[in-house]
Amino acid sequence: MTTTGIRLHAPAPGWSIAADVVVVGSGVAGLTAALRCEAAGLRTVVVTKARLDDGSTRWAQGGIAAALGDGDTPEQHRDDTLVAGAGLCDEDAVRLLVTEGPDAVRRLIETGARFDESTEGKLELTREGGHHRRRIAHAGGDATGAEISRALVEAVRARGMRTVENALVLDLLTDAEGRTAGVTLHVMGEGQHDGVGAVHAPAVVLATGGMGQVFSATTNPSVSTGDGVALALRAGAEVSDLEFVQFHPTVLFLGPDAEGQQPLVSEAVRGEGAHLIDADGVRFMAGQHELAELAPRDIVAKGIMRRMQEQDAEHMFLDARHFGAQMWEHRFPTILAACRAHGIDPVTEPIPVAPAAHYASGGVRTDSHGRTTVPGLYACGEVACTGVHGANRLASNSLLEGLVYAERIAADIAANGLHARVPQPLPHPEIPEHPLQTPEARFTIQRIMTSGAGVLRSAGSLTKAADQLQRLHTDAREALAENGKTAEAGVDTWEATNLLCVARVLVAAALLREETRGCHWREDRPERDDPAWRRHIVVTLNPDRTLAVHTTDTTHFPPTTFPPQAPQEQ
Repeated sequence: MTTTGIRLHAPAPGWSIAADVVVVGSGVAGLTAALRCEAAGLRTVVVTKARLDDGSTRWAQGGIAAALGDGDTPEQHRDDTLVAGAGLCDEDAVRLLVTEGPDAVRRLIETGARFDESTEGKLELTREGGHHRRRIAHAGGDATGAEISRALVEAVRARGMRTVENALVLDLLTDAEGRTAGVTLHVMGEGQHDGVGAVHAPAVVLATGGMGQVFSATTNPSVSTGDGVALALRAGAEVSDLEFVQFHPTVLFLGPDAEGQQPLVSEAVRGEGAHLIDADGVRFMAGQHELAELAPRDIVAKGIMRRMQEQDAEHMFLDARHFGAQMWEHRFPTILAACRAHGIDPVTEPIPVAPAAHYASGGVRTDSHGRTTVPGLYACGEVACTGVHGANRLASNSLLEGLVYAERIAADIAANGLHARVPQPLPHPEIPEHPLQTPEARFTIQRIMTSGAGVLRSAGSLTKAADQLQRLHTDAREALAENGKTAEAGVDTWEATNLLCVARVLVAAALLREETRGCHWREDRPERDDPAWRRHIVVTLNPDRTLAVHTTDTTHFPPTTFPPQAPQEQ
């Protein structure tokens, strides 16, 4: 394993903690991994960027998909997942997900998660886009993520597990042989630890969530700045499928200039019978797909965008007035409150909606045990690319993927005895290894990405975006080389630097993939091209900070223990 030697410009760690495992992130993936590691007798530390319950999991509305209903089977769930993934899913990874998924959900219930039940005491299941059966378990009507987060946080606190909140992870520590030795992190605010420190551990689990903040409008919280993917790239790990960013079709439209986190209108609203209409009241998805409004998300997002273009409109509408007040209040209280807070009453009027960045189907490449290409570094949840989602995630598979792969990671760490190794991290470099972007660069990056790499892409728009991002990167490098200056180290500059890192990779992959597949929509390449592109794009970061890109031979990922193919310089 050859590491890049690249680290963010940051002070040397002023304090340290020793552990067997450090889990970075506190969503469903992170806390499940931590609980299972702790139960196996491993000294486990959870590091999270905000509070324990403040990640993307808390915002998940619809639910968690698994073959739990009468007549449903893992095979049917597999088939729906493969169709949504547009020919790019790793079938072995999908089979593992749907087979182990039902029992993983039952263990989540045993941990304390309370899902909605019928009067007969059975799980109340609903449908979402791409599913041919009702297999979505939900809680609190439309507050599934909040309930899962509550249950897992309570379990972590009940076990007295060591946690470090309000901590931004910076970089992976490695030993002289390139093996994982822990992480550096910065704790924001006062507490037992403050400033830059380190957790020394032979196993690191990345569960840092997504990177939705790379775009101007997203359903992701402000903490979703791609920190885990950027850390992994600097550590020499492979990332894959980053071009496949799912834009959720139905996000509450707050105006053309709205930026930051936008309110989501769950797919489950359509699952219960809501219709997409244009300003004239026409149901434009009827006839476009056999499932109409419940087609996979990429198809619905494209249908909305096409109708917006045809009518020169800024948004479409979601009509669920026929639900009535009682159903809205019982089944979708969170969405109802969010709409009313913005002056929309879905009981009496259609909801204005438009697509916005939602979920990264790609991320740090892993095998079936969550192992990355860096020894001792694992990844699960949205930060990871297991091959499950392919070119487009099936609705409500994300919580299940985090759950299943977190359990597999904990089992692998315990079985392989990684904790027996005492890590010896290389010393902190005296010279800044990586220039930092200014805080203002965050908004520049978001606007570049929204304009050039959003729902609609082309060679022209992507080339322009790549050039603009490269200029930001080059300017910072030149300033550091010429006068030793870089932006002042801090949370804002570290986040902006991480966003630029993942944006460059996303655009490079999107530019290389000359086809339309799943949620990657190239206006200039409107057709799917299986002979040329039914394969994954894999990217690493070279020591000189250029990107190395290669493609896999098939839809199956090679083992993470094999060296990558000779890369092609970009």
